[in-house]
Amino acid sequence: MISLINSGVYVKDGKFYKNPEPGFPTPDEGREQTIAYRIMRAHDISKDPKNMRLKFDALISHDITYVGIIQTARASGLKEFPIPYVLTNCHNSLCAVGGTINEDDHVFGLSAAKKYGGIYVPANQAVIHQYAREELSFCGGMILGSDSHTRYGSYGCMGIGEGGGELVKQLLSNTYDVSAPEVVLVWLEGKPRRGVGPHDVAIALCGAVFKNGFVKNKILEFAGPGVAALDADYRIGIDVMTTETSCLSSVWTTDETIKEYYENVGRPEGYKELKIEKTAYYDSAVVIDLSKVECMIALPFHPSNAYTIRELQENPEDILKQVEDECGDTLGGKVELKLREKIVNGKIVADQGSIVGCAGGTYANLAEAAAILDGASIGNDYFDLSIYPASAPISLAVTKDGISEKLMLAGAVVKPAFCGPCFGAGDTPAHNALSLRHVTRNFPNREGSKPGQGQISAVALMDARSIAATARNGGVLTSATEIDYEIPKMEYKYDRTIYEKRVYNGFGKPQPEYELKLGPNITDWPKMHPLGENMLMKLAAVIFDEVTTTDELIPSGETSSYRSNPLKLAEFALSRRVPEYVGRAKTIQAAELERRAGKPTPEILEALSKVTDKPEELAKATDFVSCVFAKKPGDGSAREQAASCQKVLGGGANICYEYATKRYRSNCINWGIVPFTIDKDTPFDYEAGDYVFVPGIRAAIESGREEIPAKVITKDGVRDITLYARGLTDEERTILREGCLINYYASLMK
Repeated sequence: MISLINSGVYVKDGKFYKNPEPGFPTPDEGREQTIAYRIMRAHDISKDPKNMRLKFDALISHDITYVGIIQTARASGLKEFPIPYVLTNCHNSLCAVGGTINEDDHVFGLSAAKKYGGIYVPANQAVIHQYAREELSFCGGMILGSDSHTRYGSYGCMGIGEGGGELVKQLLSNTYDVSAPEVVLVWLEGKPRRGVGPHDVAIALCGAVFKNGFVKNKILEFAGPGVAALDADYRIGIDVMTTETSCLSSVWTTDETIKEYYENVGRPEGYKELKIEKTAYYDSAVVIDLSKVECMIALPFHPSNAYTIRELQENPEDILKQVEDECGDTLGGKVELKLREKIVNGKIVADQGSIVGCAGGTYANLAEAAAILDGASIGNDYFDLSIYPASAPISLAVTKDGISEKLMLAGAVVKPAFCGPCFGAGDTPAHNALSLRHVTRNFPNREGSKPGQGQISAVALMDARSIAATARNGGVLTSATEIDYEIPKMEYKYDRTIYEKRVYNGFGKPQPEYELKLGPNITDWPKMHPLGENMLMKLAAVIFDEVTTTDELIPSGETSSYRSNPLKLAEFALSRRVPEYVGRAKTIQAAELERRAGKPTPEILEALSKVTDKPEELAKATDFVSCVFAKKPGDGSAREQAASCQKVLGGGANICYEYATKRYRSNCINWGIVPFTIDKDTPFDYEAGDYVFVPGIRAAIESGREEIPAKVITKDGVRDITLYARGLTDEERTILREGCLINYYASLMK
């Protein structure tokens, strides 16, 4: 089904070569012939081929992130949006939490679009990525989004999801800086079987490459004869899930299918044929035989926890027990997941199905799900099915074509465009329920449960086709290949009328005199201080999970309503993983305020006395900050709040073996949190309450020194430890020295 080639390969004239032929270019020369590099070089203003400085064609954010981004940019001197910036409203669409504050954010967004010249998409008109596909992407383009699933590669447009700080840089005409990445060829062969959908291919891909880090921070380039067998919706359904492989971005070859797509959405000028020219070199390859892909399921709690549905049906007891055990380990035994209770007469019975958002809510997915459910019933027992078309134009099309009718007559509920079920703010299932979802993620708590309060439920990812097949059987787990149905011959006929009547397009027409509308929950960032001469860190959270997600660092779901208020949002930091963290961090922050007032606390003096005989003198030049240790933090969302909440609470650094994603590391830097690493063979047998003293940290960062000696102070004594601050650019070092991105831009204006 999928094979990995962990060595360089070439493509020439549409043929795949595992070994170079005479006359083939060097890897550096051949890499420049990839589609990915041709696009990136067209956006790269750097003179150093090894270090890119990219300027994007457009930006896009949703209502969890755009307020903070605009507030940061405003504090940094923003006058107008220099490139198209789209503000969508697909996350905080529900207003049941926090009174008026969600709608206050929307009002702020429209006022900002008017003031600075932006594009504003009202609530329930489109999920962020569907709008970008329909109205923003173009072949050869690059889009930066403050959402990790910013992926438009199958339309020939490279999308990168990053934290808000990186969008701020673009808004202030700065650059996105990244080391020239490796490119991985994803070579597609064969044709999918009936019933096998894009999520099946995507889950299989995640299962093959995530845990081994095969494509981490690299570019995936899709090519091969199998591409032609896939329609446009199928391709984007695979492409949007590349985020879950931990790659940096993706791009595909384009053909008549994509040309027809751009013609359908009324932008034929957006099409350009993109093919592998001359002889292209790839650092490694993933070969997928589409004809051998089976219907898949990604069990809790990661898209890479992949099984074929057949495997799970054959051995449910052992596989589900393994998931239960992993849940107990991850959540520290605070709550018990009882998935094996879903085995009834040897079959797995789910409680809920949901087809939604940028991954599930496409026209083709809904059309095929409707064909499977045509004339059937999901039953009147516990199982229910929710359908969310990804945009108002898709909703209009499935209404006109009778697709919604078939789904509703089968018992499904068709709802407006909304991302909630993907991040824990909609369709929250009952305690200990099993939800089957065609969404992008199934991390802990992404379904909306609160383990800290004794609640737990589980999400398994499946393709819309198999979810429909399961619904047809009243919730009994069923792969779509087990159902006899006809694939409908329907085409999505895009109608822009709704957008023309509702979307505010002010790009190029800023109104500087227009006043921003600031609801009472929308607050400015608190003052943040430059990096001190030395740093005394106190460990406020120590996490030994193999991977720590951004959803654990700052929970999604109902907390998103508070994302326009840095202080209120920070109260939720690590609340579902280390609930003691906020209290610990606040205590450290209070002590630091005393130190800055010239009154170092006994705790600070006692800790410093372990490394100097003049603690009072040393305290004057030593920041006292909280620190989080995790083995591999930052998998998942691009939300900068995973880092900014730590900073608001007085955080000064992270220590880890490696960062799960570039975007989380960038978020840390942009919020003035030093991204330390330690060698993988260095034991970290310390606990919350221990200290790490880093002498000369400011000088080390300023000079670019990457190896930094430090002292760990515990109740048992003092030990040496080597911290690393590798790969920082000149600008990143300056941001850290100034204390955060806001301070950095303020310093440039002096």
